[in-house]
Amino acid sequence: MITITESAANQIKEMMAAEDEKSVYLRVGVQGGGCSGLSYGMGFDSEVQENDTKFDQQGIEIVVDPESKKILEGVVIDYKQNMMGGGFTIDNPNAIASCGCGSSFKTATNAGTPEEC
Repeated sequence: MITITESAANQIKEMMAAEDEKSVYLRVGVQGGGCSGLSYGMGFDSEVQENDTKFDQQGIEIVVDPESKKILEGVVIDYKQNMMGGGFTIDNPNAIASCGCGSSFKTATNAGTPEEC
């Protein structure tokens, strides 16, 4: 479903280690918004909802809600470091268009809720 590269996994594990919670999950999702209609969300969650999909990738327990699961199929999450710092990148084969800054997108079956830039 979602692939997390080794670089991204190392960064996520460092961030998880800084969390106070003993058992924390990486929640990856999609919500409406941004100029193209859909935006990614990624953060830590201590709870798994009944209808969430839960799986392990690179030793990280990941949870995804049912609506996001369809849109995130085949996504690759990476972490890139450069002279200006570092950040996560998301490569989504389902995205047919994205905004100029790359923070929002739309798929063939879901245009989301576009906002003014």
